[in-house]
Amino acid sequence: MLRQRTLKSAISTKGVGLHSGRRVEITLRPAEPNTGIVFHRVDLPEVVDFPAQADLVGGTRMASVLQKGTARVSTVEHLMSALAGLGIDNLHIDLTAEEVPIMDGSAGTFVYLLRSAGIQEQAAAKKFLRVLKPVEVRESEGGDEKWARLEPYDGFALSFAIDFHHPAIDATANFAEIDFANDSYVKSIARARTFGFVNEFEALLAAGLARGGSLDNAIVMDEFRVLNTDGLRYEDEFVKHKILDAIGDLYLIGKPLVARYVACKSGHGLNNQLARALLADESAWELVSYESAVTAPKAYTREWKLA
Repeated sequence: MLRQRTLKSAISTKGVGLHSGRRVEITLRPAEPNTGIVFHRVDLPEVVDFPAQADLVGGTRMASVLQKGTARVSTVEHLMSALAGLGIDNLHIDLTAEEVPIMDGSAGTFVYLLRSAGIQEQAAAKKFLRVLKPVEVRESEGGDEKWARLEPYDGFALSFAIDFHHPAIDATANFAEIDFANDSYVKSIARARTFGFVNEFEALLAAGLARGGSLDNAIVMDEFRVLNTDGLRYEDEFVKHKILDAIGDLYLIGKPLVARYVACKSGHGLNNQLARALLADESAWELVSYESAVTAPKAYTREWKLA
């Protein structure tokens, strides 16, 4: 059977929060079967636990933020994306500040950390959430319309369209489609970085955001071009980062999806609405396990090698 996974050993690193600008230490620790992904704020007078669940998302401006009362864990999406991409079900994540470190702005550093700690199968069946009928959410109308949809599919695939009306972005692909039966998360998605615009920087700072942003952890653009001297990692890095974000946001559903995700101009807010809408309609999904790799979707057997 396909089994649940955790890490072989604990591993730690330090970094800076993209929005808070605060230094933070993060420790990833193995967890027992059926624990799920749980964040812990160990810097507070009493440790606060945040299960990685869609219904705990209390903020979605520029990041996905888990919230319990006044306590928060911000910018969880890149780490969640890496966990989904490597098939890790159970993990404790200790943080010494409110924001997950941004590292290089992608999920690549987290993939490296997780693989360095080693990935271990556990004596419990891996549970998947299989979508049985389409679920869709929409915002706005006309040219401003944004939408995201999950639909039945025997695997895991994502299609995403963006429209930023910026020369540097328009010069690249505005659409990408990934099917993990054929495409590699680590090679095709994990290294895509977050991006931002110089002309929005002052407004973001005034709103308490992007205080830790730099050319080392984001693609930065002026009115015409990319300012990073090393250019882009992928020809379609912008739209691929949106796919990376979506994978992380959707993993807050709590299980790997057997489904196809299709979106146009979606973001953290719409992704969270979609996750909540799916979970609220119990006729739209079922939990399944697979007795062998032969019966499981190829998307979940071709790349999940133990590190």
